[in-house]
Amino acid sequence: MFTTQSLSGDKTEQYAQLAQQARALLTGERDRTANAANLSALIYHSLPALNWAGFYFFDGTELVVGPFQGLPACVRIPLDKGVCGAAATTRQTQRIADVHAFPGHIACDSASNSELVVPLFAADGKLIGVLDLDSPELDRFDADDQEGLEDIAKAFVESLA
Repeated sequence: MFTTQSLSGDKTEQYAQLAQQARALLTGERDRTANAANLSALIYHSLPALNWAGFYFFDGTELVVGPFQGLPACVRIPLDKGVCGAAATTRQTQRIADVHAFPGHIACDSASNSELVVPLFAADGKLIGVLDLDSPELDRFDADDQEGLEDIAKAFVESLA
């Protein structure tokens, strides 16, 4: 049985510990749904001030909700809408301090005030989807969060190969 361990040290050290736990969960498993489910739970229960953590997967046309932790979510997100769509189309992590100021923001949960979305691309460049985190706090995510979650997203993509 796997249990989350308390993270200690500064934020960089905490993300190193979280990445180690993530890789331990992913080791030997290639199933996208299983890995996304476990990572969503790990992130949601390890990081403070989150109200949603999960995945949206690209179905060839739009992003479709995958495994997550939090309140029920928007099921489908067009690539030209919201923070998730922006991450997928620009191929760049979106770190949004105030989602209400983001053009085209999709309010799946009115309690969300900031968001960090990491795009997921296979080695051949094909879009897999996005890793999405929401917070009820304004400006919840900083550069350390972005770097740490990009590392976890990379581990997820590598687990699928």
